[in-house]
Amino acid sequence: MYLYNSLTHKKEEFVPNHPGEVKLYTCGPTVYHFAHIGNLRTYIMEDVLEKYLRYCGYHVKRVMNITDVGHLSSDGDTGEDKMVKGAKREHKSVMEIAQYYTDAFFEDCRKLNIKRPDVVEPATNCIPEYIHMIETILDKGYAYVAGGNVYFDTSKLEKYYVFQDHKEEDLAVGVREGVEEDLNKRNKNDFVLWFTKSKFEDQALKWDSPWGVGYPGWHIECSGISMKHLGEDLDIHCGGIDNAFPHHTNEIAQSEAFLGHKWCNYWFHVLHLNTNSGKMSKSKGEFLTVSLLESKGYDPLVYRLFCLQSHYRKSLVFSYENLDNAKATYQKLLSRIAALQAKPEESVDQEVFQKLQGKFKEALGNDLNTSLAITAVYDTLKYPTNDKTKLAVLHDFDQVLGLDLIEKAEKMRQEQKQIVTGNGNFQVISESGEKNEEIENEILERHAAKQAKNFQEADRIREALRARGIELTDIPGGVKWRRAE
Repeated sequence: MYLYNSLTHKKEEFVPNHPGEVKLYTCGPTVYHFAHIGNLRTYIMEDVLEKYLRYCGYHVKRVMNITDVGHLSSDGDTGEDKMVKGAKREHKSVMEIAQYYTDAFFEDCRKLNIKRPDVVEPATNCIPEYIHMIETILDKGYAYVAGGNVYFDTSKLEKYYVFQDHKEEDLAVGVREGVEEDLNKRNKNDFVLWFTKSKFEDQALKWDSPWGVGYPGWHIECSGISMKHLGEDLDIHCGGIDNAFPHHTNEIAQSEAFLGHKWCNYWFHVLHLNTNSGKMSKSKGEFLTVSLLESKGYDPLVYRLFCLQSHYRKSLVFSYENLDNAKATYQKLLSRIAALQAKPEESVDQEVFQKLQGKFKEALGNDLNTSLAITAVYDTLKYPTNDKTKLAVLHDFDQVLGLDLIEKAEKMRQEQKQIVTGNGNFQVISESGEKNEEIENEILERHAAKQAKNFQEADRIREALRARGIELTDIPGGVKWRRAE
């Protein structure tokens, strides 16, 4: 398997630290509000990565944090804690807000077929781990205390900007409106490991520490939680591209200062979901959530398919027109699968199964190319083999794709509308469940012509329907029709 590593800026063969085992860490949500679908694109692609690793036979342990303290409205250690902001907005306690939006996040994940990580750890559970890390970093000379707070000293590193080169003016403190300079910092890129009340008097959650009553910085929580559950060597760290700087940059700095050796080998970053007006956020335009999509009549798995149709390292533009196209694609795909009927005497052709599976693995093994993996689904449907083999292959693929292809197709099959003629022994069945009296009547006219042995008229009706994109399949006791792709 080859993955693009953001740390080295190239595609590399994936080799875990321990054969057959993968330690996977993913940055979890800050639970002060609902997750928007841009956030969830990242979690969908991380889910595919985890499921593909398991599909390939790896034993995967995946850990996710829940940020319920310390994530400021600016990544530059300034502004208001997002959790406090959410609590004020809804007149609830911080922990009430955290529990409500944590539950909401995992409900969205359930609807999108995103597997819950093996370990989910709220940041507030690990205060002793953070304090131990900070003490060690201080002892090693990589941090200092100023104004009551503990800061990481980035000047002690040989290289700080590990993911990309940044222009100095882009990192200057105070160039963005609303960002105030922190006079306690020795260097403008230093970051806070521990805040005390000297900086935020009204902080809701506080703990005793060697440096005074306060709370941890946002960056330290991921390092502490990862090491608590995954040890000192991490295989893959995931997140959205907006986490690369400063969050993941700071994680590497503090983790390797603490450990004294390299911490994580592969960094997996998912690019943004944009709207036509730019990057999606909770403060711009319509707040796009899974629940909103459902209220507009979209199955959440339509959005999952929409994401899988693009590569995770490409920005994806959301529009309802694009989502409608994904919806139509999903319905047609399910319709074609619903039309498959494995016969009792059929058996799975193992040679064909392995050949088709190889194409699927080739797609996902090349930097998780989900677009080509979807193509492998269509290749399976077109392949000259029996339906039992096709269904077995599709079921196998869906362990990774998570689109409920077999289950949804079976439901569609059960719900297909059947129109029965007066004599009760002829059925007109729409593969998609569509009701269209004009088409149904023409099919019934064709049936009547065949009954009268007027085969020329029957053929004329069939060809007229085909010219309009309607394909007919004669079945025992009736006709099945569908719209051609």
